[in-house]
This record gives sequence, structure tokens and C-alpha cells, in this order.
Amino acid sequence: MGRIHLEGISKIFGSGSAEALKLIEQGQRKSDIAAACGAVVGLRDISFDIAEGEILVLMGLSGSGKSTLLRCMNRLVEPCAGRIVVDGVDVTKLGRKDLLAFRQKTFGMVFQHFALLPNRTILDNVGFGLEIKRVPARERIERSMQAIALVGLKGWEAKYPSELSGGMQQRAGLARALAADADILLMDEAFSALDPLIRRDMQAELRDLQRKLKKTIVFVSHDLDEAIALGGRIVLMKDGEVVQIGQPEEIVARPATEYVARFVEHIDLAAVLQAEQVADRSGLVLASTQTVAEARTAIGAAIGAAHAKFWLVTDRDGRLVGRIFADRLASARPGETLSSLLDLGQAVVEADTRLDAILATVAAEEAVAVAGPDGRLIGAITSRDIVRALAARPGAKEPSLAGASPLSKPSGAHRWSGTSPNFPSTRSAMTASIGSPSMAAG
Repeated sequence: MGRIHLEGISKIFGSGSAEALKLIEQGQRKSDIAAACGAVVGLRDISFDIAEGEILVLMGLSGSGKSTLLRCMNRLVEPCAGRIVVDGVDVTKLGRKDLLAFRQKTFGMVFQHFALLPNRTILDNVGFGLEIKRVPARERIERSMQAIALVGLKGWEAKYPSELSGGMQQRAGLARALAADADILLMDEAFSALDPLIRRDMQAELRDLQRKLKKTIVFVSHDLDEAIALGGRIVLMKDGEVVQIGQPEEIVARPATEYVARFVEHIDLAAVLQAEQVADRSGLVLASTQTVAEARTAIGAAIGAAHAKFWLVTDRDGRLVGRIFADRLASARPGETLSSLLDLGQAVVEADTRLDAILATVAAEEAVAVAGPDGRLIGAITSRDIVRALAARPGAKEPSLAGASPLSKPSGAHRWSGTSPNFPSTRSAMTASIGSPSMAAG
């Protein structure tokens, strides 16, 4: 069970809710239920978990039920059926007094409209929730100033909302939620009223805050570009139902329905895929402690490795330490170790780097190494790997590459882990001989 557990959540608007719930149990859809009893289905039998510390984006077109679902999580909207469990507490069973206390402690909300009080300064607005909870003035000011500094408004705390730009007012709204120190932030179209440039700045700001504070964030949006920019899983909704849940790259590359395919068709796959998902892990990787003779033997035994221009080299912990070129290996003495022959100019990118950010580097370098946060080598990306990844999108023509296989989602995976469980390949780089088997033997 995740930090937030939703189980069979349904919401009916209008009369006939009891009959509508029975029809939902029978598998009837929104349009059928409306025709049968006149009730409007806001949410239909929704179940999924939200993990601690993740950003989860609820998205869909207007009327899809995303905002209704968000408000059900803290019971601003009362669900008609199902359970909502937050940190082990069944929120649907809480009485009014306990619910109010639980909301104040657990949830912070940021709305599309900033909802700042015009007659209060930014400092007083940010501390308003703390004031309601009767937090002492000194502590209230201290916590409010910390939140104001976090969102980049230090120096503006004495100003009034009318003196701030729209983006700054939205930052103040976010600071108010942060000052309350709620572990879960519910954000309903929080940036949609902002200009595009300010909106992108706020998306980046939220990602940075998430890395620092590790909050659990549920973010409602109708904009797929925004969902991709925020990262994390996407819950895509239509007519009060969930049609697909997954990472952005999974939804774009493997849409579950025709509706999802139309929804994501404008998205550039290169702007969604991460380096670790494209990296090939099947190629030969040499060890810095190997001798030239041992490296030649390993290369001779590996399929296709002898035609590479260079090979990546790691230390005993699997961390990338450099590369060795074929011509240098061919001319070296058999007893020399690879650590003394390394070239340190190998291009390296972090695992979560977007594919579109490394296209120019791959074109210039022939192969780019991909490393995890700990420096361990994950794989390598060549132009061939990029073509294969982009061709995996539905509707794209498969390239006729020997041994290539389309990207796929491993069964049951929470995150898409990539194409291969093995190590990197630089197979698209052509080249020089490393020497004969007799040379390898010394």
C-alpha cells in the first residue's frame, strides 16, 4: 500500500446516486448511466496508490474528473463509494472534527487562482494558515520567512499581492502551503493561469523544491507538456475513469488506447525518453586492471566487439574511468595494464538526461556513456540506439537493424528500466584491428 491508497473511488453528481452506483458495479459506463437514471458520473471505480515522495500528475481533458479526484483525497469533495487511506488513516471514516485536524496536519493545497488576501502582506499571507492554527507569532514569522526564501521571494515579504507579478503571487501561494509544513501537497492547475515562460520557471522551481523537501505531490494538469516537465508518473483520465497510468515515456511510446494515442501524438519522443532507457547494455566493457593481453582475448571472444573503434573501461566497482582506443591497444605491450593507456575524453551523461539534450553529443562523439548517480556505468548510446528508440513509437516504421529490438515495458515494472539488462555497446563505431590472437597471447 502506498502513502495514499485509493480503492474503488466513485463520485456521482445529481439524483439517483444509489442506482448509478449499482450500474457502476454492473460495469456500465458514464453515458449509459446518464441515459438510465440521469445521474452524472464524476468518478467511476478508481483504484491506485501514490508512493511517498513522488510527484504524480492527474491529467485529462476538461470534465475528465481529475480535479474531482484530487478533492476527494482530502474530502473537499465527498466520494460516494470507496476508501481513501493516507498514512494508514482511512480518511473516508473520519468525523468532521478529526477530518479538519487531519487536513491541517497532512495536506497543503495550491490552487489555480492564487487566493491571496489583498489587504495582507506576502508575509502575512504565507503565515495565514499558521495563524489559524494559533502558532505563536515568533514561530509563525520564522516558518513563513523560511518558506518565502525557499520559493525565491526573500525581500518581497513586506509587499502586497497587487505589487507582485502573477508568477510571484503563485510562488507566494506555494510558500503558504510549504509554511504549513504539510507532507502532501495537492496542486490543482496551479500554474495554468501563468504566462508560458513563467509557467516553465515555476515547473522547474517545483522540481527543485521536490528534490530538497521530498514532499508527496499530486498535481492536476490538462497539459501533457507540463506533466512531462514535472516528471514522475501520469494518471490519464477520461469520463471519470483512469485509462492509463505510467511514466511519461511509457505513455508516449506505448499508449494503452486510441484516446491516449491521440492525446500524446504531438509529443516528441526524444523529449520524453531518458538516457538510461535508450542506453544499450549488451556490449563489452573492459576492466582497468586487465592487461593488454587479457583485453585482447576478451575482445576476440565477444561477438562484434573486435570491430569497435574504442571500448569503455570501468574500475572494480563498475564506475567508468575512461576508454581505450583500438589503435592504442594494438600497439601496446601485452603486459601493460589498461589503466595506463586510458583516454579520459569519453562523453558521459547522467541516467536521467533527456534524449533530446544529448543528440548533438552523440552525433559528434559516436557513442556517449550513461552513468548512474553513483558513477557506475549503465550503458552507452550510439546513433543506432537513438534510431531504434524513436522507431519503437506506434506508427513508426521499424528500422532494419540487425539484432535490434523495439523498446518495451518490462512486466510489472514501476519504472521503465530500459532495453537490456546487460552492458553498453559501441557497435556502430567502426574500426582498426587490435592485433592477432598471437599478439593477445603475448
